[in-house]
Amino acid sequence: MNFTINKMENKNKNKKSEFLFGRKNYIFMLIGILVIVLGFILMAGGGSDNPAVFNEEIYNFRRIRLAPTLVLIGLGIEIYAIMAKSKK
Repeated sequence: MNFTINKMENKNKNKKSEFLFGRKNYIFMLIGILVIVLGFILMAGGGSDNPAVFNEEIYNFRRIRLAPTLVLIGLGIEIYAIMAKSKK
């Protein structure tokens, strides 16, 4: 009984702590998160202080086209970062 416990403890000591992904994957994940955050920042604002007044600025190019496109590109980068084979 003690022999098997000692053998298991030795295996755990010899086992090296490894990350799930490689360095390249984590860099792409960080880039993807930054692109997504930039998209949400560009989407923010455009409201009106007075609820009775309509503000046309909410329908400009930045909020309708650019920001959602950046969020989708960021999600694509995240998928690539997860699926890319890392060199270990």
